[in-house]
Amino acid sequence: MDGTGPVHEALAELPLVDHHCHGVVTADLDRAGFESLLTEGEPGPGWSPFDTPVGVAVRRDCAPLLGLPRHAPADVYVARRAELGVREVDRRFLRAAGVAALCVDTGHTPVPLTTPAELAEAAGATAHEVVRLEAVAESVAASGVEADAYAEAFRTAVEEAVRRPGVVAVKSVAAYRTGFHLDPARPTDALVTASARQWLADGGRLSDRVLTRHLLWTAVDLGLPLQLHTGFGDGDLRLHRANPVLLTDWLRLIRGTIPVLLLHCWPYQREAAHLAVVFDHVYLDVGLALHHVGPARARAVLEEALEITPFRKLLYSSDAYGLAEFHALGALAYRRGLGELLQERVDDDDLSLPDALRIAAWTAGDNARRLYGLSPAEPSADPSADPTTTERPHSRKV
Repeated sequence: MDGTGPVHEALAELPLVDHHCHGVVTADLDRAGFESLLTEGEPGPGWSPFDTPVGVAVRRDCAPLLGLPRHAPADVYVARRAELGVREVDRRFLRAAGVAALCVDTGHTPVPLTTPAELAEAAGATAHEVVRLEAVAESVAASGVEADAYAEAFRTAVEEAVRRPGVVAVKSVAAYRTGFHLDPARPTDALVTASARQWLADGGRLSDRVLTRHLLWTAVDLGLPLQLHTGFGDGDLRLHRANPVLLTDWLRLIRGTIPVLLLHCWPYQREAAHLAVVFDHVYLDVGLALHHVGPARARAVLEEALEITPFRKLLYSSDAYGLAEFHALGALAYRRGLGELLQERVDDDDLSLPDALRIAAWTAGDNARRLYGLSPAEPSADPSADPTTTERPHSRKV
C-alpha cells in the first residue's frame, strides 16, 4: 500500500498515549554505548546491532530527523548524534513521536535515565509514573526488615509509593524473575514469612515464587491498574515462562478487581488476545515488538493481535528504553502498521470508515485515558513549530 487514505491521515494527526515506556539516557553515547542499548541481547564479536531489523530501521527512519540521509552509515549516524548533543537528540525524536502523554516505568535504571518530568519536557507532553513493585520490595529488603515484618512493610512502602503525585499504575516483572507458572492462590502469612526469611538471608533480586505471588496479590489490593511484562525481553527471560496464558487461573480468581495490562506480548499476541476476549479486566499492547520488527512488519504483529481482540482492549506503547529513537520508531511502526491494516479493510468494505477511525482513536489513546484516568484532551507537541521536525517519521509515504 502507498500509505495514503483517510485512515493514514487520521493516524498521522492523532496524539498518542504511550501507556508504557522508560526514560532515555542523559549522556552522549559513543558507538559502543549506543549499540549496547540498541539490542535486548549483548553485542558480540563479528556482528553489530546495527545489522538487525531495528538497527536498519534506526538508520533508515531516524537518520532524517538528525539531518542525515536515509540509510546513513552507522558511524556517520553516531557521530551526528554526538554533534547535536543528547538534549537536542532527545527533543527531536520525542517530539517526532507525537505523544500527548507518557506512562513511565521508573523502576529500572542500570544507567542514568531522564525522570518522567524531563521526558515530558523533551516530548512536549505530560508524564505519569508507573511504580515497579519488585523495586519497592527490594528496597524494603535492603532496609533491614525482619522476616515476620516483611509483608506489612512491603504493603506500607507500596501504598506510600503509589501516593506520589502522578502515579497511575503499578507494574511487575514476574515474567523475568519466576515466570508465570505460579500457584494462583493468595499465599498464607506463614508462607510469606518463611519465604521472606530465606530471601532476606540469601539477598539478591526478588525471585522467590511465594513472594512474587504475594506481590501480585498486593497489587490487586491496591486497586490500581497492573502492568505485566509478557513475551519478548532480554537474556534474563525464559520466554516459555512469559506466555500470558499461564496466568489464566490467577486472572479467573481476580475477576472484578483491577485492570490487568499485558505488555508487549510478542510472540504471544494471539494468546494475549484470547485472554482479552474471555476476561473483561484484561487488556494488551504489542509495544517493544513494534520497533524491533520495524515499520515494515508492524502490520503483521498488529494484525494477529487484532484478529479477535475487542477494539477497546488494545493500547499503544513503545516500551522505549534508553534510546530516544525507540520513542519515534514505536510511534512510526504503530501508525504505519495500523494505518495499512485498517485502510485495507475499509477499501475492501470489511470496515466502514467511521468504524476504522473509531478503532484508530481508541487504540491511539482513548483506551489508555479511560483505564488510567487521564485527561481526555491532553495536547500533543506541534512539530510544525520546529523546522527540524516538520516531517514526522509516521507521515512518510511508503
